[in-house]
Amino acid sequence: MASTRTLNAANLEQLGAAALAELLIEVSSGNAVIQRRLRLALAAADGAAVAAQEVRKRLAAIARSTTFVDARKRKALLADLQAQRQAISGPIAAADPAQAWQLLLRYLELADGVLERSSDGTGALAGAFADALDNLAPLAAAAGLKPEALVEPVIELIAANGYGQFDDLIPAVAPALGEPGLVALQRFYEDNGGPDATLVLLQIAELRGDVDAYLARFTPRQLAQPLVAAEVVPLLLEAGLAEQALALLDGAAANVGDWQALDWGEARIAVLEALGRRDDAQQQRWDLFGRCLSIPHLRAYLQRLDDFSDAEAEEQALQIAAKHTKRLSALAFLVRWPALPRAARLVLEQRECWHGDAFEVLAPAAERLGAGHPLAATVLLRAMVGFALLNGRSSRYRHAAAHLQSCERLAAEIDDWQGIESHPSYLGRLRDTHGRSWSFWQLVERWARPGSTVITSTDATCTCAPFGRCRCTAGQPGLWCAGPEHDGSDHLQQMFSGHER
Repeated sequence: MASTRTLNAANLEQLGAAALAELLIEVSSGNAVIQRRLRLALAAADGAAVAAQEVRKRLAAIARSTTFVDARKRKALLADLQAQRQAISGPIAAADPAQAWQLLLRYLELADGVLERSSDGTGALAGAFADALDNLAPLAAAAGLKPEALVEPVIELIAANGYGQFDDLIPAVAPALGEPGLVALQRFYEDNGGPDATLVLLQIAELRGDVDAYLARFTPRQLAQPLVAAEVVPLLLEAGLAEQALALLDGAAANVGDWQALDWGEARIAVLEALGRRDDAQQQRWDLFGRCLSIPHLRAYLQRLDDFSDAEAEEQALQIAAKHTKRLSALAFLVRWPALPRAARLVLEQRECWHGDAFEVLAPAAERLGAGHPLAATVLLRAMVGFALLNGRSSRYRHAAAHLQSCERLAAEIDDWQGIESHPSYLGRLRDTHGRSWSFWQLVERWARPGSTVITSTDATCTCAPFGRCRCTAGQPGLWCAGPEHDGSDHLQQMFSGHER
């Protein structure tokens, strides 16, 4: 039985309406998003017409706004948009679906303006509008709208598809459009064209299952492109034209580059499986792995082998990965598989070749290798530190300072440096070379813990004061202490101004 203190609807109901109202007033104080939600709920309680008026006012306010929405403000705007959509598709749609349809169109028309003034790196805001497309067909049906009445609003939304948020509009509204609506749309775009005409006409052909019309939208040269061929395959398979699909893919084989190989190869596997050519499909999986080091395709390949062959094939695959010409892909594969001892060996064998700009691969690899392979992890961490400093990437300094701190921690676990520069020596050389990158070293000192390894240009050690040269380092240029006796905070600015104690 759940505790009476667990936050759930049943327990909150026990508080009573008055207590809940007081809590909501307190929680909403200073929170505009919650206040708008509450006003919307109150409006809905007064009827769909009042709720519709509240939604219409809020949508107009969003349309008028010119405030830039950065990452900090994105969450609030997203919650606001979701609340308006819920009101439209909920109480308003239940009472007046025709009015809900008009409000939903107004909601969708906000998209380009909102996205233009937003930082939407996560795609969440575009997704809020794309998800609302699912409400169009049910609302149109509930409102009893004829297909012909839907064509013009659909065309207007497609024309306002500046950020791709309406790419799936035609499939979403197709049930309400029916064949008459699709015919009207096809005629419009065939006569008038436009930047989205090709996509619309392809989607219409696909919805009808019209393979000939679909293929007719492509030139022979386009069909010889691997990604185009792969895109056509599902429709051909659905129509039972597997042989034609295979011929199309093989016709594009000569143009397959590394970045196209996965999509093209995945489509070819599906065709071979449809034709019952299991061995050829297996070979295609193995070829894809060898070219792209694709973990899903290797796993699928191994799963289809008998128990006596899979171990041998896995070993062969690991050998292929370790010798792959693309070092970053090889490292990423070996870390994710995982085969960490092989990954560590690869890092150390290629120790001079890692480029610190590839932090999206090196950082997770260093983290995974840190536990059992500290020297390999250190090589990768140093590569990222060096890249940030050498190229003056101040936006990376915070990460680089954390990487340097990790190097210090890992150094205590390394017994054999295998010819690689020791940590104190590396720190000293880094200080000598990049000593004027003050903002970086300030971050380093903030990371430093009392009693940590000394930052020095020699192999000397000291445990006196953490920031700057102190009495015990007099006469030893380049020696910077990290000892426990002083916190050094009052000397921080002196250190970066070149002053000594």
